[in-house]
Amino acid sequence: MHDDDIRIEELLTADETRRAAEVLDEVWQDGSGVSAELLRALAASGNYVVGLYDGDLMIGASAAFFGPPATRSMHSHITGISSDYRAAGLGRRLKQHQRDWAFARDVGHITWTFDPLIARNAHFNLMVLGARVVSHSPHHYGPDADRLLVSWALTGGRPASPSPHDVVASVPIPRDIESIRRDDPAAAQAERERVRGRFEQLWAEGLMITGFRDEAGYLFTRAA
Repeated sequence: MHDDDIRIEELLTADETRRAAEVLDEVWQDGSGVSAELLRALAASGNYVVGLYDGDLMIGASAAFFGPPATRSMHSHITGISSDYRAAGLGRRLKQHQRDWAFARDVGHITWTFDPLIARNAHFNLMVLGARVVSHSPHHYGPDADRLLVSWALTGGRPASPSPHDVVASVPIPRDIESIRRDDPAAAQAERERVRGRFEQLWAEGLMITGFRDEAGYLFTRAA
């Protein structure tokens, strides 16, 4: 891969959105739940639908749609990059493209959800981008599909990590839950239930996630 060969293009044709749906299904091996027809409809109605290319090969895709008009927001529904390219910094490049595209259309913030057990996503979303956790949604897509909803402000600096003196609790997560899911599904389920239960307990106590550290996990402080 040469950096000059990498490009991000809006997807405008049925063939392009069909290939994007195939790429997303390859990334989510149990299916992304996003059809070519849905991507085509989103693109045709002016939403964000792009492909990430290495030369002529599509290696990733991303789709987002606008929120209620008064919120000046956009919700990033899905982004996927082929496994061979995940360590190349392309996720950040896609997010920057999404930010610039949204900002040019008077969007003030982008929201999205992610699986709280995937450590690399927590690191990227909270430590690299500086997105803010808005809420925890147990069973968001079903019994075993918990999600955190985050909001990424497109103006201003990245929020500072909480002071150690302000951290009331932390919730560690496995470094590689995906391997555990593959090798020991029962252990993976136990981890999900542990994290879900602890999140619900801490939220009920009026605490909220305001940071993440690789060793400590999610950092909880009292709501301001």
